[in-house]
Amino acid sequence: MADHWTLTVRSGPRVQRMRFPTLGETIDALEERIDALAPEARRHAIHAAGRRYDPARQVAVRAEIAGPGGLLGGPRGGVDMRGDGSVEAYTGRVKRRLVPLLPGESAHDALRRVLQEV
Repeated sequence: MADHWTLTVRSGPRVQRMRFPTLGETIDALEERIDALAPEARRHAIHAAGRRYDPARQVAVRAEIAGPGGLLGGPRGGVDMRGDGSVEAYTGRVKRRLVPLLPGESAHDALRRVLQEV
């Protein structure tokens, strides 16, 4: 069983995977990657299958964290950067649950808080 944390960052067709020994280092790397990719994350509204998708509904960058414990046992969560530049944290993988932000808290800090509780 793996004893490391894995960060997977998806931006368009690019996928980058990194491993870290601690949750803190993983969240720090997630924040750095999200900040670095922010300038290219802006999107315009698109029309597909007869529907309009505004930038706020498009995920431009997804950064996912998988904790020690493998596919079935480890804590999971991540951060989505939307096409309008907004960022939201979530837990889970298949069934994502948004993480509510506390006053003055960033999405990265909220993710850190909930994954430390697991």
